[in-house]
This record gives sequence, C-alpha cells and structure tokens, in this order.
Amino acid sequence: MCQIFVRANPQSYEATTRSIRLHGVVTSVRLENLFWDTLDEIGTRDGMNVPQLLSKLYDELLEHRGDIPNFTSFLRVCCQRYMALQVSGKIPADTRIPISSLNANAVLRVVRT
Repeated sequence: MCQIFVRANPQSYEATTRSIRLHGVVTSVRLENLFWDTLDEIGTRDGMNVPQLLSKLYDELLEHRGDIPNFTSFLRVCCQRYMALQVSGKIPADTRIPISSLNANAVLRVVRT
C-alpha cells in the first residue's frame, strides 16, 4: 500500500514560499508544490492567477467567518476539497468549466465536510 504514496515525485511535496499581497499588505504563504499546482488549476478555471485567487479566497473567507486564524491550512483544505469534489463528480473534471459557473448551493447540498 505505501508504495503508492512513497513513490510520489519528491518535488510535489517540496515546500515553496510565495509572497502575496492581501489588502495592500505583503505576506508569505508556504505550501507544498502539489498544493500550488492545485491552486493554479482552480484559479485558471476562472481566469485568475494564484495571487488573484488567494486574494479572492481571503476576502470571501474574511467576509464569511470574520476571522482567518490559519490561512495556509485553509488553502490546503480548499485543495483537498476541490479534488474530492472532482472525484465525486460534484465539480466537473473538465477544467474549461469555471468554478464560478457552478451552483454552489447544489454542490454544497450533498457535501458533508
């Protein structure tokens, strides 16, 4: 079983730190490359680069929750959730379909986590 995981490309779990600007403040986010790749895919679906996507996610999370205790962990969960929703068919695997075109209520109606 473990061979499925240990044979992963080491570059995918190598961490990279990127500087982003959120509300005019420069901050750093450190994630494994696999997460950066996933965030790039999510952003590209809606015509955004990764900094634009992170800014949008930050703003929407701040509006929804009022506080962001661990943005980096939130981004990892976003990536995992995106992949799980694709596998379950709730988000189309066709990356030409923008996430913003999906009915969030319909997707969330059947999602437990």
